[in-house]
Amino acid sequence: MEVKMSSSQYVERKGSCELNPAVTEHLLKILIIGDGNVGKSSFVHRYVNGQFNKTYKMTVGVDFSVKLLNWSEKEKVRLQLWDIAGQERFISMTRIYYKGALGCVVMFDVTSSSSFLNCRLWKQDLDNKAMLLNGDSIPCILLANKCDLTQRVVSADSINRFSKANGFVTWMETSVKENKNVEQAMRRLVQEILSVQSSLDQIHPTCQEHVTPQVDSEDHNNRGESCC
Repeated sequence: MEVKMSSSQYVERKGSCELNPAVTEHLLKILIIGDGNVGKSSFVHRYVNGQFNKTYKMTVGVDFSVKLLNWSEKEKVRLQLWDIAGQERFISMTRIYYKGALGCVVMFDVTSSSSFLNCRLWKQDLDNKAMLLNGDSIPCILLANKCDLTQRVVSADSINRFSKANGFVTWMETSVKENKNVEQAMRRLVQEILSVQSSLDQIHPTCQEHVTPQVDSEDHNNRGESCC
């Protein structure tokens, strides 16, 4: 397994919420999957670094990048983006890559009918290997990339039917080259992940309320519970 780390991942210091206790930081692992040469790596590079890379370089194994979002005055969201190589669907390593993921982007190329048809296989593989605590599938968005090209072979109607039939949160047309819907797509996915996680936290609380230990005046024993 080869994992590459983006040099941009340490732009902001981890644990900034410790400097301001009023700020909550969410850590979300998001998968980027789909056939090779559909634009996954360029999508991540555009989203994280704000640049379009014209040179195609095949991903081997998985590339790993991090982006920190100032989601609100009281919340930060740290995204771990796992860009999975296009050939990884055919080997067992995807189960390792998928572990702990809370959301996913499935991408295809609108000029390639095979990449669109293979989205069903990617989604089935994902649903079998990555699940939420309650057993549901993780939130997943379908992206129809390279919509700026004129050689389109996949219609919007076909994408819409496929998205609804296969449990995607939604679908969007994207153009990494023209920076169309890159930020918007990721924001929509993060919104859905946070909403789902908030619901799950109410059912499966991960932390008990913090109680400061105190000394009993009679037996001098420390009592109390600490958080996690």
